Amino acid sequence: MGLAKARISGWEAATGQVVAVLDAHIEVHKEWAEPLLARIKTDRTIVLSPVFDKVLFDTLEVVKYITAAHAFDWNLWCLYESFRPEWYKLNDPSEPGKSPSVMGILVADRQFLGEIGVLDEGMTIYGGENVELGIRVWLCGGSIEVVPCSKIAHIERAHKPYAPDFSKAMIRNALRVAEIWMDEYKSYVNIAWNLPLKDHGIDIGDVTERKQLREKLKCKPFKWYLENVYPLLESWEDIMGYGTLKNDLLGGYCIDQGPVPGSVPILYGCHYYKPQYCYYSRNGEIYIGGLKSHKYNSNRCLTDPGSGSTPGLHDCKKAKEKGLSIYWDFTQGDSIRNRKTNRCLEIGQGQDSYYHLILQTCTGQNWTIQHVIKDF
Repeated sequence: MGLAKARISGWEAATGQVVAVLDAHIEVHKEWAEPLLARIKTDRTIVLSPVFDKVLFDTLEVVKYITAAHAFDWNLWCLYESFRPEWYKLNDPSEPGKSPSVMGILVADRQFLGEIGVLDEGMTIYGGENVELGIRVWLCGGSIEVVPCSKIAHIERAHKPYAPDFSKAMIRNALRVAEIWMDEYKSYVNIAWNLPLKDHGIDIGDVTERKQLREKLKCKPFKWYLENVYPLLESWEDIMGYGTLKNDLLGGYCIDQGPVPGSVPILYGCHYYKPQYCYYSRNGEIYIGGLKSHKYNSNRCLTDPGSGSTPGLHDCKKAKEKGLSIYWDFTQGDSIRNRKTNRCLEIGQGQDSYYHLILQTCTGQNWTIQHVIKDF
């Protein structure tokens, strides 16, 4: 969500030190500010968000949102998520809850926000600036909370006005955040956007000043953030290769997750979007159709059912429980062979004269994955 500075009438005169960063199209509930001000008075390093409902732009109907944490995935795209278990143990829905990040509506102590660098002016157009701020607050001595007793309503736009396609800005901003703040985990952003780890050709701007700010503030490493603030983010350290998977027989065709819902991967003309993103892990699993960013989700694994010639695609956790054949031996530029059945994933021509993914005795067909992290 975009961040835009807004002055709240009466606040600065009353407090002398509170700044609100709000989306321009909001309505506020009565006495929405007091719970936020009370928390800041208790601790000036807390950055706060009210709970904001959605107002439909065409009907002005209010869609109520439940109180939730503000989180993100490895694309650095924001999302709602449950609070940590300790919040629910309090059994008090009025208590503020810790949040890994913040959406586009926040309230903070003006001096503290200035000390940690306000907003990164090197971010452009749209996307990721809220996640960047959230990470920076936590790493550089602050914390973030969502305050249930503060309620506002956000009027939704019909469409984002910033650009016809803001995905390029989102990718660029995400790479910038990763370079400044994510240390050895910055490659995860490349993997999420299916970009090469090196020479991706995207200009992220000058990061010198922001890196100097991080050093000056003696901010914690990103590993600390993953362990103490957002342990629900999944580690991708076991991923060896990612991107599209092509067979040497038909270079213009890629493995695709196929129809959803469904459990059969297919061969399809390469379009390089998420349904064709594949991943090979250190333990031999092949994930198809995207890689999950959170530990509470499960990837979809390529399987050999052991009979018939059609490969399967199933929830990895359930596949393990059922003892399905989900482990494969694969070397870049070589065959993909199932460890249990000893059959290979190959391309064959069916009775309809079209080519399909099949499982059969290996004939020497070879596969290449788009990006390699570590030689395998």
